[in-house]
Amino acid sequence: MSRLTGLGVLAAVTMAAGALVPVAGAASTSPSTPTGTPTGTPTGTPTGTPTGTPTGTPTGTPTGTPTGASGTPTSGTPAAPIPVPANRPARGSARLYLPDAFFLRRAAVTVPGRTVSVTGLVRPYVAGQRVAVEVRQGNRVIRRDRLRVRPSAAGRSGRFTERVAARAPGLVTVRVTHAANPAMSGFAALRRFSVLDEHVGPGATGRFVQLIQQRLLALHVFLPQSGVYDSYTGLAVDAYHRLLGWSTSASLDGRTISYLLDGFGAFKVRFPGHGDHAEGDLGHQLLALIRGAKVYWIFPISSGKPSTPTILGDFRVYSRVPGYLPDGMYYSSFFIRGYAIHGYSPAPDYPASHGCMRLPIQDAIATYDWLQYGDWVDTYYR
Repeated sequence: MSRLTGLGVLAAVTMAAGALVPVAGAASTSPSTPTGTPTGTPTGTPTGTPTGTPTGTPTGTPTGTPTGASGTPTSGTPAAPIPVPANRPARGSARLYLPDAFFLRRAAVTVPGRTVSVTGLVRPYVAGQRVAVEVRQGNRVIRRDRLRVRPSAAGRSGRFTERVAARAPGLVTVRVTHAANPAMSGFAALRRFSVLDEHVGPGATGRFVQLIQQRLLALHVFLPQSGVYDSYTGLAVDAYHRLLGWSTSASLDGRTISYLLDGFGAFKVRFPGHGDHAEGDLGHQLLALIRGAKVYWIFPISSGKPSTPTILGDFRVYSRVPGYLPDGMYYSSFFIRGYAIHGYSPAPDYPASHGCMRLPIQDAIATYDWLQYGDWVDTYYR
């Protein structure tokens, strides 16, 4: 048989077998290609891509499901998801809140002996769980407790409350932990607050002074918040004592601090229909600047002494005089005849004027700027 005839027979055999070995032509035949008619199965490994459908089963083809390099099936039915154990513990977390603390620039503070509630919110709620609470002041443990977590109304979260009262100034750290168990994972939460030193005097600065000024302003007692225990602070404390019906005093004692931090004391508006107006409560020696029913500022005053009492009634501002008048009246707002609201020195903490409502000199401009022509001025004894 000739060389060309042998190649033709080999090509025919190749096509019958599914074109496992493509033949480009006689010119591309390699020296290893048989020149005679093949009598058996080729023993070499096919190097090209099959172009037809094999009629027989390849002897080297795997019989299982083909897989990729990572073991994931590359075809066929998708693999089932990995089962999750039904008894896996819930992943817990907690946040702590201080509803009874005060905040100065986002820092929680309080004073010695005052109880602070530490409320914890646990998610999710798991029945029967307890948390461990440790309270330290500095390096000293002042309280340890174990508290049951109780469900919220919806039952999705749990709550607990610890109450802490530190008796001395210093930093208090509250740490709450939950040990891991079959029902819930372990977690921890931390919260701090400062107990301030409340022994201060004139000229003092610091966070306690800031706290006192903040609470006086919350009750609308006039006070520029300087952070210094200055004369404005003393006048404001005096006005607060009058608001409570106590004796007039600028002393910041423990009772005053307690009442102030608890929010006691409010000026009761008598004429809410008078819009922007001033009310002189002569019984408490206070002047309030009011917008409708909302108190804006409260000042201590000295009204008319018994021999020259302040006129009672409802009047309107009809004249305004800035600066000093010859008799020493400072920034005056007249509301009937010679009666006015004005600054004067002295303005003692008892009725001593000739009928006007005297303000401390440093409060006069703020009052004058607030009052306008036509504003009501109401004077009465409560």
